[in-house]
Amino acid sequence: MTNRGRGAVQTGVNAASPPLSAPVASRSGFAEIVAGQLGAVYAYVVYLTGDRSAAEDIAAETFEKAFRTWRRFDPRRGSPRTWLCAIARGLALDWLRAEARRRRREETYVRNLELVGELGDRLPGPLEEALRELSPGEREVIALRVLLDLDGPSAARVLGISQTACSTRLSRALKRLEERIGDE
Repeated sequence: MTNRGRGAVQTGVNAASPPLSAPVASRSGFAEIVAGQLGAVYAYVVYLTGDRSAAEDIAAETFEKAFRTWRRFDPRRGSPRTWLCAIARGLALDWLRAEARRRRREETYVRNLELVGELGDRLPGPLEEALRELSPGEREVIALRVLLDLDGPSAARVLGISQTACSTRLSRALKRLEERIGDE
């Protein structure tokens, strides 16, 4: 028999149980939120980064992180859009900081490359020209994956990015290289 008076113990309740008045976020509700907020979050990240490709990746990462932490979403603290934009902002700022580090690394690489000399003693003329037109980051991923024959995980570790980002960067770089070379 359970005492129902003041200070009584209730069965089926523990310290980790949310209070009855607290909203419980359902997984099915998350799909509706994604459908309604995807465009807004993407537009916000494009505005922050100025890079549509990065915005796609960051928006996807935002919703992945939101899905993992959905049970902690509390509509009393803000709307889903506010919550998602806060997540996206943090991820975008991380990306911007990483991008600044990457640019500094690439500038150092370019200065060192200029000191060492040109790439072209071993490359056909059109290929050398096309490589020069790529960004230092694109040349770097091609050098690691194609010239040095590193596997994806190893190249990603060297670049300090995820395997997916490394693969995407390589794919885009090779596509740009192919467009530059054309039929030659």
